[in-house]
Amino acid sequence: MTPDKPLFDRLALIGMGLIGSSIARAARAQGVVRSIVATARTAGTRARVAELGLADEVAETNPAAAAGADLVIVSIPVGQSGEVAREIGAQLKPGSIVSDVGSVKGSVLRDMAPHIPPGVHFIPAHPVAGTEYSGPDAGFAELFVDRWCILTPPEPADPVAVERLAAFWRALGANVEIMTAQHHDLVLAVTSHLPHLIAYTIVGTADELAQVSRSEVLQFSAGGFRDFTRIAASDPTMWRDVFLANKDAVLEMLGRFNEDIAALTKAIRRGDGKALFEHFTRTRAIRQGIVAVGQDSAAPDFGRPHPGLRSQGSVIRDQGSESGKPNRLSSDT
Repeated sequence: MTPDKPLFDRLALIGMGLIGSSIARAARAQGVVRSIVATARTAGTRARVAELGLADEVAETNPAAAAGADLVIVSIPVGQSGEVAREIGAQLKPGSIVSDVGSVKGSVLRDMAPHIPPGVHFIPAHPVAGTEYSGPDAGFAELFVDRWCILTPPEPADPVAVERLAAFWRALGANVEIMTAQHHDLVLAVTSHLPHLIAYTIVGTADELAQVSRSEVLQFSAGGFRDFTRIAASDPTMWRDVFLANKDAVLEMLGRFNEDIAALTKAIRRGDGKALFEHFTRTRAIRQGIVAVGQDSAAPDFGRPHPGLRSQGSVIRDQGSESGKPNRLSSDT
């Protein structure tokens, strides 16, 4: 639902990749901010942001972008978040909200919180949405519609500030959940980080098999392998930082996964069809449950138009990307 008036006067976006540029498109389409200032690490990206008209102002530096903003969202790989917080700390407006979009929350709290001055509300967030594409051309306003955005406010967070940020994400179409950073990192290790690690591994293994030529791997890719290659095409810098930042939870989940693989290996070796059938039946029900709660459908329709979301963001998206690639497949982060 679009608010009657803007929730924030000035939104600063630090980092204009897929998530940052999608926030810009959606925030403008929904009228939730009066103005947007954006910045990015390279001059080329900043120029492209200006060319696409994603912001009212494109700042040259992170501190310049953050100065005077009511809401600052840091949309960069989590390994860089602490340094960015150090850069912008002195420029943050009293009463403003600082947030992020990282897939790991414990390390973000640890690295950013020391640089956030008193009187500024620090509320980490994670919109669980994405595609395998990156850069300012990859974003689209509908990215967050019916996805979840998880807020992990530290204690003691101002409940009014938390609700303002939650209202912002709901206006962009997201469902909002609040949990601790520790719980978030454990949940995402299961639902996102481990699947990405497995995808990177399977695609790498296929590439290294000497007895199968690269052309055969590409030519005869079935649906399952194609899905793995899509996930494995995600931004390597972002995922390197994710695995290093959330290594304890990932290693715990990887250990459990290895135990399950060992059990399936034993069932196949012993010809235990009953065990295999029971396992596959249980996991099939999980997929059906994901569809039932609206987190996917039978069709790959991510990036689809939504009647409840004004289409200005789609107009920007339809200008096309430099690569010419569509922005419809999802690889949640």
